[in-house]
Amino acid sequence: MTAIRKTLDFLYLIAGVAAALCLIAILLLIVAQMIARWTGEIFPGAPDYAGYAMAAASFLAFANALNKGAHIRVSILLNSVPSGMKRVLEIWCFALGAAITWYFTYNATWFVYWSWKFNEVSQGQDATLMWIPQSVMVVGGGLVAVALTDNLVHVIRHGNHRITRDTVEDTHEV
Repeated sequence: MTAIRKTLDFLYLIAGVAAALCLIAILLLIVAQMIARWTGEIFPGAPDYAGYAMAAASFLAFANALNKGAHIRVSILLNSVPSGMKRVLEIWCFALGAAITWYFTYNATWFVYWSWKFNEVSQGQDATLMWIPQSVMVVGGGLVAVALTDNLVHVIRHGNHRITRDTVEDTHEV
């Protein structure tokens, strides 16, 4: 079981690093576009590539952000109920979140498949094959679905989730 745990934690970390690299790519694209404008050159597709990188950064960061406690989580109700009820609510929340995310990922996979099958290209100057940036959405969605399922299984088996908080909250858990 520790090998699975280490593998999942490594995947979440790699996805977070990839998201950070996408943010750096956005910065570099913006700077390159500014330099191109100042020199009278044209950088076709730069806004499109920046948009793809922003979507990739968002979806890739979801799983890592979930496990680091960076998602907004309203815990006022959870902090005010007894521990048994808290566990039931945690299971319900993670189960619902996982089900919705798996449903999204399943449908996004079909979306990418049809984009690939029909050879769909972007409408911008770059004419990017759309299944390529859309695939990152499927990977990120799949990772957050795995992370939610991972936390659901952990709550069921151990009574608590695996979310750690890197920041100090204003609320105090009982």
